[in-house]
Amino acid sequence: MPTLPKDRFPYSSPFTRPALSLPDGGRMIVWPVVNIEEWEVTRPMPRHVSSPPMGQQVIPDMPNWTWHEYGMRVGIWRLIEAFAAADIRPTLSINAKVCSSYPEVAQAVRKAAWEFMAHCYVQMPIHQIEDQRDMIRLSLDTLRDFTGKQPEGWLGPGRTQTFHTLDFVAEAGLKWFADWILDDQPFWVKTAHGPILSIPYSVELNDITIMVTGQHSSDEMFRRTCDAFDRLYEESASSTRVMAFGVHPYVTGAAHRIAYLEKMLDYMKQRSGVCFWSGEQIYDWYVAQVPAPA
Repeated sequence: MPTLPKDRFPYSSPFTRPALSLPDGGRMIVWPVVNIEEWEVTRPMPRHVSSPPMGQQVIPDMPNWTWHEYGMRVGIWRLIEAFAAADIRPTLSINAKVCSSYPEVAQAVRKAAWEFMAHCYVQMPIHQIEDQRDMIRLSLDTLRDFTGKQPEGWLGPGRTQTFHTLDFVAEAGLKWFADWILDDQPFWVKTAHGPILSIPYSVELNDITIMVTGQHSSDEMFRRTCDAFDRLYEESASSTRVMAFGVHPYVTGAAHRIAYLEKMLDYMKQRSGVCFWSGEQIYDWYVAQVPAPA
């Protein structure tokens, strides 16, 4: 029998629940997430920048596969440089197969000390995976072997879940997940294997939604993210908020967009009390204030 999302958590709001605070004069948390994915050319492409000819899905889809490949060959290195210049270490949402398909890229982000968050094995809808348990296990084993550390967080491919995915994620020993975009603070979620923490991600502060789906101008993510940051910074005066944003090498790593990521990071760093944290840091901070329920 399916477990509906509302059966996993009670209603609450950051405007009315007990206030959260940060140590040492902190006020707001920014969670930067970079998504690195394995797009197999033998499958339909997860995203399109070029519409299928005459509306017909084709395999191999060379126009869209090479668009993604540009991100792995060029765009990712711009992102690495931008975050290093800002002295920010983002969370890496990574398809585990990237560790073997693009070892130079995976080694570079490991060297940069980015946090590795499990993001499926290859990029495909989770509903098409016959054995989710096996896929999660393979993803975690691959990332642990590559990094020397067991991943603690999970982001589903395209944030997709079935009614049972969270039970499998918790069963595998993961502590937190980022699929849900329904809050500005973390909260505990029930599973068949104990509570797991939902850390808020973002779909509207994400270059896929803004640049690929919306086809906005190159500066739109900078403007929208800064607007969201200003409001959440104001609300954090009474209770700490978490603002996540997501970028991809083949989108924000493009030559006409990378300068706006650099400007965006500079803008947020100018405010006092802003913590640029990893998922693990957010988890540890929240658990210290709101322990997991029995």
